[in-house]
Amino acid sequence: MQIIQKRKGDPYMKTKAEFLRIMAVQAEMALATSVDNIPNVRIVNFYFSPDSNILYFATFRGNDKVKEIAANEKIAFSTIPHGGNEHVKAKGIAVKSRRTIFDLAEKFVEKIPDYQDTIDAAGKSLVLYEIKFDTAVVTLDLEHIRTIKL
Repeated sequence: MQIIQKRKGDPYMKTKAEFLRIMAVQAEMALATSVDNIPNVRIVNFYFSPDSNILYFATFRGNDKVKEIAANEKIAFSTIPHGGNEHVKAKGIAVKSRRTIFDLAEKFVEKIPDYQDTIDAAGKSLVLYEIKFDTAVVTLDLEHIRTIKL
């Protein structure tokens, strides 16, 4: 992973470690899609695999999100901070995963314990998506913002 500095003279920030920490502790992201120049955004739960650098989210088969991604796979996302300003944002490509929510159930539930109820009740109706992205902006606070290349 390469660090691209945004400002000269900033104190050293362990950007990769902070990126991985934020992706591990924050459970929700705002997912933005756009079809025919009409943007849409919604909040979804996610799991980021540090081994493959793939972000996963599940959604109900046939909903607007599925249709929008089928029409335009280019997306943007921002994790949702629940205290302070630290978050990760990126642009990438969303595609249906070959895996299922059952394949990653343990990872989702480890991060979001109540997600087991969703999997039990509606797992067969959920479609798993993968988001692949090359760079991400890591914001810790107003003074510590870095762009990293994965």
